[in-house]
Amino acid sequence: MDHIRAELHCHNLFSNFHVGEKEPPFDCNITITEQLERCRTLGLGAMFVTNHNTLNGYTQILEYKNDHVKYRDIQIYPAEEITTDTGAHVIAYGIHDEIPAGLPLEEIVDEIRRQDAISCAPHPFSLLDALREKAKMCDLIEVFNSNNVDVISNARATKFSMEHNKIGVAGSDSHVLSTLGRCVNLLEAENNLDDALYSMRHGKISILSTGYAREKETLEHIKYKINNSKDYLAEYIREHYPNSEWMLSFLLRIYDANQNSYLWSLVYKLAVFLMKRVSRKINMLDYDPSEIASRNLSRMLKMAI
Repeated sequence: MDHIRAELHCHNLFSNFHVGEKEPPFDCNITITEQLERCRTLGLGAMFVTNHNTLNGYTQILEYKNDHVKYRDIQIYPAEEITTDTGAHVIAYGIHDEIPAGLPLEEIVDEIRRQDAISCAPHPFSLLDALREKAKMCDLIEVFNSNNVDVISNARATKFSMEHNKIGVAGSDSHVLSTLGRCVNLLEAENNLDDALYSMRHGKISILSTGYAREKETLEHIKYKINNSKDYLAEYIREHYPNSEWMLSFLLRIYDANQNSYLWSLVYKLAVFLMKRVSRKINMLDYDPSEIASRNLSRMLKMAI
């Protein structure tokens, strides 16, 4: 039996303007050429393109791959990271029709099954966009996500998958090029979509390698989102944080003045420290996660402290 080294969670520029109303419209600047070239460099055999709430990017990268012989050993498979009506995310592997955002999880899972595809709960215990206990409705559990730098949420996902006898996978959740292939899964299958889905559905898949996004990579992603979404951010701050508008606007002006300042490294380190405290309270001490989902700064800070 052949084995496929596969990337199961990654985005490209076609994810832009599909993320959702509560997120900046610019999500990722990776081109399809860059994705394919990195896959070839890393020796990956397959990649599921999981753009937010769209199948855009799949057909385009497939056509480009087929026009270039050097990518012939890489298979590109369709997928979509769908936002539910509660703001949580679910990945659909192997769908042929796009599934709209904003539906209840139950309807999304039913539609995935109708298309004979596979559902996965990505970052199921992260602080935002997480299915949490409802992840048991999915076929797969993403037990390791590269962007869950608090570490605790990945540990909780691993424990959850074992408790519910769910198949665990790892996801790079790549939004910058260097994180593509950070997590690799090994599928016991021939390299075609039907066989790949069969192996995922029946547990013939294992996690080959994992790794967390580095500070530089996270800041690179944040910089891209801020630089291309300034009008959106200004309006979002006015609407959702009127009492803190002066402070947040001031921080954005400081950021514009020197985007490469060491200050942002310190801010990142502080944010990770606070995130770990919050994750511990939610994922280990059963604090109410809705306090974070509300995106209320005072409530979030109170929980972090």
